[in-house]
Amino acid sequence: MRYFLTLILSAAVAATAAAQSLPHGDYEYPVRDVQRLYSANFGEMRPNHFHSGVDIKTDGVTGKRVVAVADGYVSRIVVQPGGYGRALYVTHPDGTTSVYGHLQSFRPDIEKYVREERIRRRSNRVDLYFNKWEWEVERGQTIAFSGNTGTSYGPHLHFELRETATQRTMNTIAEGIIPVTDNLPPVIARLHYVEVDTVGCVPVHSRRRSYDVRRQAPGIYILATERAVDAGRNGYFIVEVSDRKNGVQNTFGVYRVSCAVDGEKRFEYRMDGFTFDCTRYCNAAACYDMQLSSRNEVMRLARLEGSSRGFYTTLVDDGAISLADGETAQVRIEAEDDCGNLSQLEFTIRGKADGDCFRAPAEAACGETIDRRRDFSHADSLLTIEIPAGTLYESAFFECRHAEKRPKADSSLVVLSAVSSIMTDATPMHRGAKLALRCDVPQRLRSRAVLARLNRKGRPVYAGGRYDDGAVRGTITSFGDYFVAADTVAPKVSPRFKQGADLSSARSLSFSVGDNFSGVASYEGTIDGEWAIFEYMPVGGRLIHNFTDSSLARGKRHTVRITVRDNCGNSRTVECDFYR
Repeated sequence: MRYFLTLILSAAVAATAAAQSLPHGDYEYPVRDVQRLYSANFGEMRPNHFHSGVDIKTDGVTGKRVVAVADGYVSRIVVQPGGYGRALYVTHPDGTTSVYGHLQSFRPDIEKYVREERIRRRSNRVDLYFNKWEWEVERGQTIAFSGNTGTSYGPHLHFELRETATQRTMNTIAEGIIPVTDNLPPVIARLHYVEVDTVGCVPVHSRRRSYDVRRQAPGIYILATERAVDAGRNGYFIVEVSDRKNGVQNTFGVYRVSCAVDGEKRFEYRMDGFTFDCTRYCNAAACYDMQLSSRNEVMRLARLEGSSRGFYTTLVDDGAISLADGETAQVRIEAEDDCGNLSQLEFTIRGKADGDCFRAPAEAACGETIDRRRDFSHADSLLTIEIPAGTLYESAFFECRHAEKRPKADSSLVVLSAVSSIMTDATPMHRGAKLALRCDVPQRLRSRAVLARLNRKGRPVYAGGRYDDGAVRGTITSFGDYFVAADTVAPKVSPRFKQGADLSSARSLSFSVGDNFSGVASYEGTIDGEWAIFEYMPVGGRLIHNFTDSSLARGKRHTVRITVRDNCGNSRTVECDFYR
């Protein structure tokens, strides 16, 4: 009963999100003195999430003035190594909140407050909330300066607008809030067709048939073949699409994709906004296994059973197409970007004979059934896995295989078990599952033993967990090849200046930081024995102390001490001197 109530509530929230448009007035452009070019748009498909904002290029530099898009007050400030890095939130009286991410710094008075609060808490990470009267701002007033902090691969401003009450994000380009120069229609790159049969209430998909696409004119596409596409009794199409915008080489996500048969629209996906509890539904809106390795958006023109209805404005038979033997129909697929540019692909389909339609082979029923509506568990001599209801977007047959040989890894990792293949990494997960792998772990390695997964290149990837009573237990968020490993190697930490260097004219001091496997979990630094603020830049692997964050006596020698810990509990401490 709890599951069905959750499902109904989720569908209602998502449906409301897709149907309504947030109220908004005349918003200011959020960053000054830039060319107004973009590197990412709202709703793009990212690994396990939709992109929740617009990425505005800052012309390859940091330090551009970031301004409040409307009157309001600073309601939240976050400083963290990953994610948005330094981020600032402004709540507006019209019921929206604007978000500014990857900032270099806040305006001076806010920066001073945040610095003092970090020192008071002795914490490099802070998440601060404010009342309405504390930091009031006016439209166009400088609130911060653009940067490259957090999980950022180049200087830019990440900008969002959310509905304050629900935190539902909105499509600021489609709403006309962020102006974009764009007269380029989306690119339709390729078409695929899949048939579906069921075995014991489990959908089984046929091998994809793929079709090349040819552009006749801007926005007009046809199939490279003149033959009609053979269609079965229960099938759907997958289309690979991407968008472009004037002045940049970046690819962007599409706003709307639809499919009509003989003029009747049977499917439409539209990206108007979403709440963050719905962000992993990108795994169902896209064809997940293809999306993992494609630069395009690989849009499934059908809804999987466990996917939210909120992203679909039209659903006839959940997008499935059925034709009788010899019956023909005209299919029209449209892809529209957030600036109203449209591309279309038209072709003919013909119904196949009954004997040619896809039928799932008997061997498809290869194991226990995971009913996506119910909790599932499996246990054998080597593992136990618990998969909660709603983890899968459609029911499936559970598959688990145990290898005899241990995987290869470099000498920095101690491999403690063979590989257990759980389902396949082509099967998306909406939430985590509990996994326990049983193996003999020497006493000296138990505090360092964790779950590891082999990625698509066969390289070990940290997957968390810890040793407990004869097994390593953790929560996994993707299926694939898992094993137990122990990481006993401490992170690498090295100063980016020479011992005793004169830093009198430098603005900062920095260290190079890296880890062999599990990643940096925490760090701490002192200067002359006093706790000091350090900024960790995970993308570049740097740990930085800005001298503006301390009041060091001039003309003296100072000692800096850094301790970095990884996620397996290994730590390294480095101490060195400098003159300032």
